Amino acid sequence: MAKEYDGRRLRLGAEVYTTSTQRQYEVTYRGGGLTISGRIAIPEGKGPFPAIVLAHGYIDPAYYVNGQGMTREREWFANNGYIALHVDYRNHAGSDDTALAERGVGEADMRMGYTEDVVNAVLALRAWDGPVDDDRMAVGGRSMGGGVVYNVLVAQPGLVDAGVVWAPVSSDAVDNYDRWIGSDPTRSDIVAALRRSHGLPKDDPEFWEGISARTYFDQISEPVLIHHGTLDDTCPIRWSRETARLMERDGVDVTLTEYPGEGHAFGPQFFASMERTGRFLARHVR
Repeated sequence: MAKEYDGRRLRLGAEVYTTSTQRQYEVTYRGGGLTISGRIAIPEGKGPFPAIVLAHGYIDPAYYVNGQGMTREREWFANNGYIALHVDYRNHAGSDDTALAERGVGEADMRMGYTEDVVNAVLALRAWDGPVDDDRMAVGGRSMGGGVVYNVLVAQPGLVDAGVVWAPVSSDAVDNYDRWIGSDPTRSDIVAALRRSHGLPKDDPEFWEGISARTYFDQISEPVLIHHGTLDDTCPIRWSRETARLMERDGVDVTLTEYPGEGHAFGPQFFASMERTGRFLARHVR
């Protein structure tokens, strides 16, 4: 919340995908002293176009490739008249590595760095001289990226016009720690780094409350749309039900849409979720 952000210098790289309705390019931009890579989808036409910045879910950075994780969403948005900027995050693809990642504990900042990268992506897109409408912008994220979107909305209220998440992680940092870090013996290095730097949840609950988006839901000024499948065995739907309840309590304009029988990846009902997203953004990104 207290940081100053300087996202800038969005540059198009190689053209990687072309259809009759859109073109996609590799991109880089600068922010927070880092170069971050990504991929952008631009509709055919004159513009200016509304835009959405996309935050992908967890993929091991050792295997991640540029633009991976939200390919369907990126193409759908460009086909429907939105510029879609997919952020690779630091330590992914062509982005700069950070010191923590070089020591093998890149998740010890609880992915707050990814939040910074998405905020800077919005600013870089807004400063770009391409066909983007600076006044019509949203953020969207899947799974881990949904948590990044929550962080962006609470840390920088007013930055965008709306937020959309699919199958998001919990808005409580302790839930996410317990689910993917504390219970995983292969991540003992991250546990040790967190213990040294901050203390574990049982040792310093105040710190963990302080890095949980739900602590600051009363800061959110944008409408939020949450998509979640009832059979999600990666991010249980109870997390989104509790997030929506707490957002409503704090006065957020939030809509939770549940998809009976749908799992984490949104297979059969993916396009239904996108159509709802399109209607939601048509109301709020204008």
